[in-house]
Amino acid sequence: MRVGFRKGFSLLICGLLGATVLMAQSRRPEDLGVGKLLVVPRDFSDPNFADSVVLLVHYGDDGVVGVMINRRTQVPVSRVLRDLKGASKYSGPVFLGGPVEMEAVMALLQSRTELPDATRVFGNVYLVSEKANLETALAGGGGSSELRFYAGYCGWTRGQLENEVRRGDWYIFDSSEKLVFDSNPSTLWSRMIAITEQRFARLHWLTPAWLWG
Repeated sequence: MRVGFRKGFSLLICGLLGATVLMAQSRRPEDLGVGKLLVVPRDFSDPNFADSVVLLVHYGDDGVVGVMINRRTQVPVSRVLRDLKGASKYSGPVFLGGPVEMEAVMALLQSRTELPDATRVFGNVYLVSEKANLETALAGGGGSSELRFYAGYCGWTRGQLENEVRRGDWYIFDSSEKLVFDSNPSTLWSRMIAITEQRFARLHWLTPAWLWG
């Protein structure tokens, strides 16, 4: 009876802890979607995505689009977008959104009011890509904590990204406005990957060895 109780209790703990882990992160293709964050594991072989955190802004049968939210450059928006009205007054830097179409520029905007000319990603986060809408976003003011510009993007076919997740190339996280507009994006990946490793280590530590065998 003691052995049975201990085994049942251990499985209950694993189930509860596992559910907690999956609420924050997953490696299941079924959990992909707009507004999810992709976090690459350590020692990822493709230098284009090493140490990256990617927000998915489009997910459909016609393809998947994401932007890296943690690669802030030292180049000001005013230098890259000289022909964009209002850019000269914006002091924030450009982020490297991904290796695809580096000349393409889009922005993520945090707004408490609905923006009819922008694409809602999740919550109060909107994607802006058309020139007129980018100028409108600039005219609305706001600091780097609520408006960020990205040069380039990450692109996949739906099946391609799902296969990458199946082979363990990405952790899937629920997103939040705080993460997308993190005040220290250069350390975002290291903080998120540390949380991932700590949680799996804790799961392993709380689970009896015979369950892992």
